[in-house]
Amino acid sequence: MPARTYTSSSVQIYYSPSAIPPQVWETLRQHADTANIILPHAEKALNLERSGQVSARQVWITYAPPDHPVEFVLSCTEGPLGTYPVFIFTSIAFAELDEDYLEHPLHLLARALHDVVDIERVFSVFAVRPVTTVFVKIWSELTGVAPYEEPYYDAIFSYCTKKTLVNRTTTIHPELIFELCPATPGDTEAVAELCRKFAATSEPFIMSAEMAVLEAELLIAKQQVWVHRVHRVGEAPDIASIVATTRQSANVSAITKVFSNPRWRKLGCAERLVRRVCRELLTKNDKVVLYVGQGNPAAKVYHRVGFVGLGENDSPVDGVEPWVEIGFDRSRVHLGHW
Repeated sequence: MPARTYTSSSVQIYYSPSAIPPQVWETLRQHADTANIILPHAEKALNLERSGQVSARQVWITYAPPDHPVEFVLSCTEGPLGTYPVFIFTSIAFAELDEDYLEHPLHLLARALHDVVDIERVFSVFAVRPVTTVFVKIWSELTGVAPYEEPYYDAIFSYCTKKTLVNRTTTIHPELIFELCPATPGDTEAVAELCRKFAATSEPFIMSAEMAVLEAELLIAKQQVWVHRVHRVGEAPDIASIVATTRQSANVSAITKVFSNPRWRKLGCAERLVRRVCRELLTKNDKVVLYVGQGNPAAKVYHRVGFVGLGENDSPVDGVEPWVEIGFDRSRVHLGHW
């Protein structure tokens, strides 16, 4: 289906990744860190399309002022476990995001989205805070679907580089044996249980046991999850922590899930594994990025590993931004998963 045009060709809609023009790909790749949700998903969709696997439920909408580069990319797509939230990327620097300016382009994006998807499909929006705030207000006025006052996810976007990575000596526990490595099929049951427990902390995106097993199988098959095994001499190994890395572009990788088994907490397992994974990822990438919830104690772990802007006394750091996901009335929408 061809792209549709709004207002001086400022808004374009694409129903397949192969239809996305080179200048949009270039913008996303120039901002591969802050585009790390949309870009890897689009690249995966492109690879699937090239292999003959086409999904009818993928939509990307772009906004560019006339004769200017792309300023916004909105995605309304799906993954193997269900539909994703609406994600919105902007190439505009956070310090320059003026809410009065945002009204016009986000109104055009909302109108275009309303034209091509059912209202029930838009169950939440995740973007840098000013963009989410303005878009949600516009979408609610356009559709009559009320947003929730409390966000689903109130997060800080941070990153770690080779320069900021903090290498520390592993704490020794003489009675314990540690092994940090990519998960194998034999870890499926344990990884699934930790995935399910992780989701239980992320209302409303909870997981059934069956879905958790499917996620674990996918993560392991794609080599996107690491495990921290631990055991005492003479006992069978147990998995203390997992770290998932499901979003990868050319020079940026994202840590997307960190969870520790309650039986093995307070041993530094999460920090040890996150550091090990970051060290591995930074052999091939310029940055490792992540989102961490405001007030989440895990921020201290990431800070100790080398993620910037998360220390209690840190000064503001360029590129560390507040992001927020806001959901809509669940009696009016169909909840997806991410």
